This record gives sequence, structure tokens and C-alpha cells, in this order.
Amino acid sequence: MKIIKSYCIKADCYKAGKTITVKGLMIHSVGCPQPKAIPFISNWNKSGATALAHAIIEPGGNVYQLLPWKRRGWHAGGSANDSYIGVEMTEPSTIKYVGGSSFVETKDGKNTKKHVLATYEVAVELFAKLCKDYKLNPMGKNVIISHRKGHELGIASNHGDVEHIWNKYGLTLEQFRKDVKAKMGNTTKKSSTTVSTKMEKTAAEFKVKVSIKDLNIRKGPGTTYVKTGKYTGIGTFTITEKKSGTGSKKGWGKLKSGAGWISLDYVKEM
Repeated sequence: MKIIKSYCIKADCYKAGKTITVKGLMIHSVGCPQPKAIPFISNWNKSGATALAHAIIEPGGNVYQLLPWKRRGWHAGGSANDSYIGVEMTEPSTIKYVGGSSFVETKDGKNTKKHVLATYEVAVELFAKLCKDYKLNPMGKNVIISHRKGHELGIASNHGDVEHIWNKYGLTLEQFRKDVKAKMGNTTKKSSTTVSTKMEKTAAEFKVKVSIKDLNIRKGPGTTYVKTGKYTGIGTFTITEKKSGTGSKKGWGKLKSGAGWISLDYVKEM
């Protein structure tokens, strides 16, 4: 995660100069197929703009901070603006909104999944930092909420984010809180370890097509693990877990059948 200060000093929200006592954090999703932060910053950093979050997240790890954390933002459309830091996540270019928070895929779905899971992971890291900085308990009642949850509580406008896009991949607000808590206790620097075991399984499960008869199955993810003496054969297989390992550029996949692990260098993801 890299926090880039890019204050929207031309925005009326910034100029208002009001401050808040931080009592919670609200996670948003921008609601349109735009993976880059710059177009939103350009839209918000001007007089007359009617919205401004504290930050916006890109899947590569960049977090653009648009307001000082304790400056009152215009992100919730309700009283949550008075006490919550609001953070937006960009959305993939491979979706199309068809009404409200409903959307459809414009391609095969791989990019959408990759983008959503990547922004989720960055959000976990950022929220863990903010919880530490402001001494917030991520598991506390309504400390971490979504825009949708804010509406249910009567403190935000009627939006469906972030659940409208998270739910597609088995991600929930409750799991997000747990992942933030876990990250707060993680002293390592690798952000890839922030996501819970449950999410890793959801993120990794996919189908692959094998076009060779003699693809080896091994007992673990790497050529250092012995072969089971069996082959996949030609066909379609479900991978439930993906890990890096020796002898494979694309990594290793765990077969749902429980037979073992295969190199992903020799398969085509479906």
C-alpha cells in the first residue's frame, strides 16, 4: 500500500475546513466502471463539486488521500459525514451497470474478480492503519460500515455499495472487519498475508482446462514435493487453492478432488 497525498484544495468541501472526531470508517465503491482514481480526483477537485471522500483506492496498491483524515468529508450523504472517514474503491472496467446497483459482465469475469479482490486487500491494509491511528476497534458495533449499512442505520443516503459487488465473490462486511483486525496484529510487511483463509479460498477457486494426458499430480505445491504417480488426463478440473512454488512460473493449483497439486503452466484458466 502506498498513500499518495493529493488533497482536493479547490473543492468546496476542503475549503469549508470543518473537522470531525473520528468514531468510525465507511467503505464505499464508486459505482461506475472506472479502475483509475485520477478521473474522480479531477471531478472532485473543483468548486461546485458535491462529493468528496477522504481517499480512493486503486487495485495496484495506490491510495490517494484527498482530505486530511480529520477533515469533514462529503461521502455519506447523511450524518455519517460528521464522524466517519470515507474511503472509495475504484471498480473494474469490465462491468456495465443496468439499473441501480445491478451490473453485468462485459467480458469473461476474470478481470472483474481480480480488481475487486485487489482493492479489498488494499482496503484491509488501509483500514487497519486507520484503526490503529485513531484507536478504533474494528469489531466494535458500527465502527466499520459500508455505505449500504450506513443507510440502514439512517446516517447515509440510499446506496448499495459495497455489498453489491463484494457479495459476488463471497466477501462480506463482517469478514472485512475480521480481516482488518487480523491485519492489525500482523507485524509482517507483506500485504498479501492480510486476507483471511476464507477469502483466499474464495479468491482462488476456479476451473482449468487440461489438454495433455500426462500432467503430473504432486503432493504439494512445487517440484520439491513427490509425484503421486497419477496424472490428470484431459479434461476440466476445479482448483480450490493457488500457491507459488518451485518449478512453475504461474504457480500451483490444488485439485478439488483432493488428489494433489498441479502446475498451472500447463493449463488454461476458464
